[in-house]
Amino acid sequence: MPIDILLTIIVVSVIQSIFGVGVLLFGTPILLLLGYGFVDALGVLLPVSIAVNALQFVRHYEDLDTKFYKNILLYTAPVVVVFLWLVTTVKVNVGLFIGAVLIFVALKSFLPIIERLLKSIVVYERLYLMIMGAVHGMSNLGGSMLTIIIYAKNYTKDKTRVTAAASYATVATCQLITLLLLGTKFTISYADKITFIQIGILMFLFTEELLYKNIDNEKYSKLFAVFLFISGILLILKSL
Repeated sequence: MPIDILLTIIVVSVIQSIFGVGVLLFGTPILLLLGYGFVDALGVLLPVSIAVNALQFVRHYEDLDTKFYKNILLYTAPVVVVFLWLVTTVKVNVGLFIGAVLIFVALKSFLPIIERLLKSIVVYERLYLMIMGAVHGMSNLGGSMLTIIIYAKNYTKDKTRVTAAASYATVATCQLITLLLLGTKFTISYADKITFIQIGILMFLFTEELLYKNIDNEKYSKLFAVFLFISGILLILKSL
């Protein structure tokens, strides 16, 4: 079993267990930097991401924003499939732009003008979700855009996480199905992938009991802002 992938799964699973996203957002660039191909990274990370998100959904399914989730199904998922299919021929670096936006959004709690601008995003939500689908299909960085729009809605911590988790799991499932239908070949063994899924589940259970339950809504909002800020910095550094 590749130890570098195992360590990556442990770290990103903890992040996703708290925020609903992270396995793909951070796992993809890490595995690429470690020398793995984009397809192999997807083959490892997608099942782990889906497993963690599924547990989060089961935990707080009653808090799901169903209206937003329906828009994910209608406007994001189909676009993800199309652009994932095109990813072998289209090379677009969107990390620098998204990183800057993440830092901008993270400052919402400190600058009222940013909060007013974020609320205007909701007016163009469908277009935003379609663009997010294109970005995610090409780069796996759509999770960062998902956190932006969900953070702008000022949900409670449970609603934030379950809405992000359900949306992310749906998109990840579409990606995985697309790869399988295309007959994609993976170099990482099936047995190793099962182990990675089990590790992801264990990290979720650990994080849920020791970390997530002890974070109130106010602390979660601030922690989420820090998460966005760090995500933005890392995406910018990766893109330079």
